[in-house]
Amino acid sequence: MRFSISDIIMLIYGTMTVALFETELCSRCRGRGFCKRPCKIYSKIKDFTPKTRTHFSGLSPPEIFVGRFNYPNIQAGILSPDDPELTETEDMGMPEIWHEKRLSISTILSKRSKLIYGKFKTEIKKANINNKFVNTMQEISMAYKKVSTEFFLKKPPQMTFEINKHTPIIGNPAQLENIRLEENPKVLPKVNYLVYDTDAKATTSINELYSSNIPITNINKILSAGLLGLKINRKLVPTRWSITAVDDTISKELLKKIRYYPEISEILLFNSEYNGNHYEIILLPDKFSFEVIEAEMNNGLWNMTGKISVMQDFEFFHGRKTYANEVTGAYYANRLALCEYLERIKRQGTAIFMREVSPEYYAPLGVGILREITREAFKNPPEKFATIDEALLQAKKRLASPIQTWTSCSVLLKEFGKQKKLLKWF
Repeated sequence: MRFSISDIIMLIYGTMTVALFETELCSRCRGRGFCKRPCKIYSKIKDFTPKTRTHFSGLSPPEIFVGRFNYPNIQAGILSPDDPELTETEDMGMPEIWHEKRLSISTILSKRSKLIYGKFKTEIKKANINNKFVNTMQEISMAYKKVSTEFFLKKPPQMTFEINKHTPIIGNPAQLENIRLEENPKVLPKVNYLVYDTDAKATTSINELYSSNIPITNINKILSAGLLGLKINRKLVPTRWSITAVDDTISKELLKKIRYYPEISEILLFNSEYNGNHYEIILLPDKFSFEVIEAEMNNGLWNMTGKISVMQDFEFFHGRKTYANEVTGAYYANRLALCEYLERIKRQGTAIFMREVSPEYYAPLGVGILREITREAFKNPPEKFATIDEALLQAKKRLASPIQTWTSCSVLLKEFGKQKKLLKWF
């Protein structure tokens, strides 16, 4: 069964709504102050100072944000610092850069806290309508370099942040009175061509942008701004949904070829770690299948239960028909990293992703950072083993939690080796 971008969006989130600035913090509190203590995320934003100006110019990274509350009547807008002296802003909104520079969580939060979210109310189908705010947001979404922008706000920004697992923090919201670009956005020819190609489907355009080495974060923004797909179908896509839609679309396209490649011939183990996220990835000689098991240690950001919290999703050779409700967006980000590797080596295999989340990961950086961590794992030479037990023993040495946390619930480990292959009789 094939799904369009709009199908993916509705399947994933069609019935889910959350207030735009309702925080999703501790598992018990969810940002409602039950613990009667200062929020551990807010307290880490050391460089934040409340903004009082309603008129300023700044260099947007470039970055936009499209909310999902009250869909299809949503809030959307542009993010920019209010300090014109900040000349290097690209690293305020790119997980690819954060990981490349190995920025700490506190550094990322400090950068994000300087961004003001100039927002406006709109309706998702207004992507094709001549609306100044929507058009300006779309121009910024196409840019690959920072854009000088002048903001006029109705009221000073509030010290409020949206905090969730899927996107980096979005803060300092204020309703737009007016907005003006102070320069022409720098747009790559391929982006410009596909935005104006209103006869190409969104899936086709996403894959073409990816093949042209456009960063995933940039593709997310272009889709979110309603600039891809057939003209009559174009609409604004909430940022959280667009991230998953892009990862899902690209990995499914890669899998069309991967499923015909030969199987890997030995057991491989990959690992990587960044800001409290540790991955051990096992590749087994078999047909393509994929599983992600996440274990968050006690006292982590989302786990105050007193024990390790485990989430799991998986798919067999023919894929899954439903959204990965437990691992959510990280599932598709991890699958894309895996598919990129399998396409590179022209092989297929069974992959088990074991993610350990320590209390060091005290503020969410979005699923984009998890894509980059697992991409890094596949850039390094793998460790090779003759048996699964040997691979698990090596992974165990780098994990803080018992290895049984993952092995006891892994569906693919239990299935591996059960089905005999034709080569056994030749």
